[in-house]
Amino acid sequence: MSVDIDTVKRVARLARIKVSEGDAERMTGELNAILGFVEQLDEVDIAGVEPLTSVVEQTMKKRADGVTDGGYPEKVVANAPASEDDFFVVPKVVE
Repeated sequence: MSVDIDTVKRVARLARIKVSEGDAERMTGELNAILGFVEQLDEVDIAGVEPLTSVVEQTMKKRADGVTDGGYPEKVVANAPASEDDFFVVPKVVE
């Protein structure tokens, strides 16, 4: 795959990036070099290789899924501008 200057200008316009004529010519060469490298990756034999999500084995630490009320509602609403019966008081938004 090859990128021409019109493609660079179109991508820049879609990305809302202002690109001068000189920069567009320079980027054309750079993008073609990047795409050439990506095409080289197609030559690698990956038959039988499992896809990775990470290079190190990771397991999620899980905690017991239990419902708690926190046990300290007065601390939760302590910094609230207005509270009533351990609930936040907010302005009415629906009439």
